[in-house]
Amino acid sequence: MKCGVTDEGCGALASALRSNPSHLRELYLTGNKLRASGVNLLSDLLKDPRCKLETLWLRYCGVTDEGCAALASALRSNPSHLRELSLSGNKLGASGVKLLSDGLKDPHCPLETLG
Repeated sequence: MKCGVTDEGCGALASALRSNPSHLRELYLTGNKLRASGVNLLSDLLKDPRCKLETLWLRYCGVTDEGCAALASALRSNPSHLRELSLSGNKLGASGVKLLSDGLKDPHCPLETLG
């Protein structure tokens, strides 16, 4: 939940989760100002085979179409374990929604809930 995490904090979080195989399955970052760079860092983390996140909430985090592109790329990556992605309260444009929708068509995409 809202705890002042910024894009810099996302970098530190991603680094920590990458350096030590984590058992973390859920991450709730609702209401934090992540910006595109923070979402990109989290998306890169999702592509890492050591990342076992199944639930990621980025509600009201300022996610844009650029962030959607990064998330869609992560969803298409083979090691992604993400089952639930919550993006409500962000200003997603048609292109961002299309990118996410296209990602859902991929047979390797494990996502079950997109909100």
